[in-house]
Amino acid sequence: MIAPFDLLPGTKTVPFAGSLAAHGDRTAVITADGPVSYRELAARVAETARRLGRERRLVLLVGANTVDALVVHLAALAAGHPVLLVPGDHAEAVQSLTDAYNPDVVARPDGGAWVLEERRARSAHTLHPDLAMLLSTSGSTGSPKLVRLSHENLQANAESIAEYLGIRDSDRAATTLPMHYCYGLSVIHSHLLRGAGLILTDLSVADGCFWELFRTGGGSTFAGVPYTFDLLDRVGFASMELPHLRYVTQAGGRLAPDRVAHYAAMGRAAGWDLFVMYGQTEATARMAYLPPDLADTRPGAAGVAIPGGSFRLRPLPDWPGQDTGELVYSGPNVMLGYAESPDDLRLGRCVEELHTGDIARRAPDGLYELIGRRSRFAKILGLRIDPQRVELTLAKHGFTSCCTGDDDELVVAVSGDPDAVDAARVRRTVTGECGLPARAVRVHVLPELPRLSTGKPDYRAVRELTRPKVLAGGATSLPAQRTKPKGPVDLCRLYAEILDRDHVTEDSSFVGLGGDSLSYVEMSLNLEEALGRLPDNWHTLPIRELRKPPGQRAEDRPSTRRRNLETAVALRAVAIVLIVGSHIHLFMVKGGAHVLLGVAGYNFARFHLTSAGRPERLRNLGRSITRIAAPSVAWLALMLLVTEDYRLTDVLLLTSLLGPHTGFWFIEALVYILTAVAAVLAVPLVDRTERRFPFAVPVGLMTLGLIGRYDLLGLDARGHIPLAVTVFWLFAMGWAAAKAATVRQRLLVTAVALATVPGFFGQPAREAVIIAGLTLLVWVRNLPSLASVNRVAGVLAGSSLYIYVTHWQVFPRLDDQFAVVALIASLVVGIAYAAVATRVMRWRPLRAWRTSFGGRRPGASGWSVLFRQDAVGHREGRVRGRDTAVERRPK
Repeated sequence: MIAPFDLLPGTKTVPFAGSLAAHGDRTAVITADGPVSYRELAARVAETARRLGRERRLVLLVGANTVDALVVHLAALAAGHPVLLVPGDHAEAVQSLTDAYNPDVVARPDGGAWVLEERRARSAHTLHPDLAMLLSTSGSTGSPKLVRLSHENLQANAESIAEYLGIRDSDRAATTLPMHYCYGLSVIHSHLLRGAGLILTDLSVADGCFWELFRTGGGSTFAGVPYTFDLLDRVGFASMELPHLRYVTQAGGRLAPDRVAHYAAMGRAAGWDLFVMYGQTEATARMAYLPPDLADTRPGAAGVAIPGGSFRLRPLPDWPGQDTGELVYSGPNVMLGYAESPDDLRLGRCVEELHTGDIARRAPDGLYELIGRRSRFAKILGLRIDPQRVELTLAKHGFTSCCTGDDDELVVAVSGDPDAVDAARVRRTVTGECGLPARAVRVHVLPELPRLSTGKPDYRAVRELTRPKVLAGGATSLPAQRTKPKGPVDLCRLYAEILDRDHVTEDSSFVGLGGDSLSYVEMSLNLEEALGRLPDNWHTLPIRELRKPPGQRAEDRPSTRRRNLETAVALRAVAIVLIVGSHIHLFMVKGGAHVLLGVAGYNFARFHLTSAGRPERLRNLGRSITRIAAPSVAWLALMLLVTEDYRLTDVLLLTSLLGPHTGFWFIEALVYILTAVAAVLAVPLVDRTERRFPFAVPVGLMTLGLIGRYDLLGLDARGHIPLAVTVFWLFAMGWAAAKAATVRQRLLVTAVALATVPGFFGQPAREAVIIAGLTLLVWVRNLPSLASVNRVAGVLAGSSLYIYVTHWQVFPRLDDQFAVVALIASLVVGIAYAAVATRVMRWRPLRAWRTSFGGRRPGASGWSVLFRQDAVGHREGRVRGRDTAVERRPK
């Protein structure tokens, strides 16, 4: 807390910013680097406030969702320094506002650290005592027109929001919106006021890492603009397990009533509330909210005024009716007024009530409904855009234009010769001015601008212009329906159009080209239309990798032969050959099956322990277990009918329990292990613990598994125990290998392998194979390879289950002198069975299962669900193999 004697007499501050220490050791901030308590945050704020000094100065803060930026912001508010908050992701806006307002102090990131650039000891400006903050309106980034907010504005709006949301000190809010945006800032202020926690992050809700941080941080709320809810649909939010979620807020633009009702119903079923809100920067943030219990019955309403505020309707000639007019708001959160130059910083209150510019109707139940706009301002993707300002900007660049917009896009009509005007340049100019993504700006080049009979621009005609086709040079914006790309040039063009980039190569990626959450949905939809199912990390992959769909079509393969082969794929492909060859006695290289148990755990961790909710995880794992067991049981049941080689216990995968052990111990062990792990992870506490301690949990299970490895309880001497108990520690070791994120963690897993594998068989060569395989898995992610080798490895790995199951009926039919032929025949029959099984799976009502890992070639079965498509476009398939002392199956 800033002591009174540290401030000059008469200095006004924002109370909640100076009272952080009152919340003691409660968690104030959670980041990926760990938590920060209120006591620690208060100490850092006090230290920064001392650096800022007692003399009030104008502090320009480059906004970011980081602890450093938050500390500077709170220190300035607590010490009475007006803050000019600018968007950290918009370098042009930072420079423009720095030039326009000549701040006394600039707080900005510099490399990995934050610096306070003190430009002068005393302010160059006359600062009104009530001035606490300067914010851009929602979309006018870089515009010198700012909103002047007082200390009372900030405190009063935070108190109102905290009251109607019922914020508790146990709540934890994720920063899904940027700090410089008034909505995002209101989330920070209202939660700090109540002593609640902030999950401080700049990750998008489309990023799986966001949801991992949200769960581990105990997130209870997050905020979203309309586009956020489109992203939530894409990431499967409805099926996520979020045990601490209490409420979700929505503002920043109108969310369609059917979407409001949909999410309200979803929340009611899952136990959380949806608050739809209405506000403007000029009202600090919020003016109205819709009570959650009315969201499903009145989803189109803006709601009621927030505590401490009130509405009235100003009659308008063009909108007759007693209960219709311009919505006018009054309350302690109404701004002081606007600032358009440094001279305006001396001004006090110039505004007593806020004329919102929105046309509203008061319904009989007292709720307000927004039905139109007075001015030409448009709110597009949550950004408030002034079309007139866009027209002035274009005029400076030599373009005569008419601009208008709605909730989805800004329409720009430019007069001139369509063959001479560079519409791409027009679009770049507009996006640079407004901060909109290129996809939200539609440019039309017309010989003449449409006008009314009075000579005024006909904005309705501009709005109703039909969407033109994309010209060869990208002269206009994107069409409503895009032709499916068919080659590398088309994909590069797709990226160039959606992200508005001039130079796109096959080495470019979505992230590398500056893609953000606003362009994520459109890009993913277009790519899925063109390529089919996308890998989870498609946004980080270069275009050349995305052009390799599941199935590796020949026309999409690059000409170069050099490739990388994922180590896990190589291990499975080699192991199935070694296992079958050893059973035939063509050679004797043992240990492969036990390496594959480690690979099983490794890929289980990679592809099942995702950020998805607990129910979705369990559903996917259950499907994987079924896909492993079903083709095995089907083959064994058929062989039971036509041969005398199998028993019912084989078919039911019960030999590990009922004996005697047979060649199918590996499948049984894996099914038992996966079933047991699924049961454990079904416990909510265990699920949360695994998400919070992703490496410690498998290490703990690996340690527990050593009880079975060394038979410390003497179970083997007492009777038959499942082999799954004996070998579980290898599965857990692979799991730990996948989650080992540091050298120290990898060294620990390697050390455990070196310490526990020797002596397991009493066969040094066999144990050396296991150690070598596990060590490769821990330290080497990919191996150098060739395209032809990758194709062979992909087929063997994808068909490995079927090869393992069927080879027992193939090689005994051939004499020992034909061992090489027996090996080849065993592989071919297994691959053929894979093709048949895949076709059958397509006929069965399991298509929803198959979509979880994309299209497959013949031979790529459900067996591969634990091994999703790898980075070089090859399907991954589990390799199974028998590796016991019993080397041949009796005929």
